Amino acid sequence: QVQLVESGGGLVQAGGSLRLSCAASGRTFRNYAIAWFRQAPGKEREFVARIVWSGYSTYYADSVKGRFAISRDRDKNTIYLQMNSLKPEDTAVYYCAAGGVVTVVPTMYPYWGQGTQVTVSS
Repeated sequence: QVQLVESGGGLVQAGGSLRLSCAASGRTFRNYAIAWFRQAPGKEREFVARIVWSGYSTYYADSVKGRFAISRDRDKNTIYLQMNSLKPEDTAVYYCAAGGVVTVVPTMYPYWGQGTQVTVSS
């Protein structure tokens, strides 16, 4: 049973920073991609960033490139999303997802966490 548990969301002012965590358990993620998605009210879920568990390959949405950084701690089985220079438009529920296909398409990820709210005030 794969479990993904996000934490670290909250309320922050524009220009501030937050670090989200995604604790993964239930299987070996060696060849898996772990991704962060977000969904704002009334909008579709959108890709934010992804990392391949076994290596250091990362990929970002243009909207967050240069501001967000995804990383992983293999010993802790945890993926992080460091978010800097936050903007009000970054406000959303952030989800981590895991899957065997390296992709930005949310439907290709079979495992999802429950999400964590990030609110950026102007």
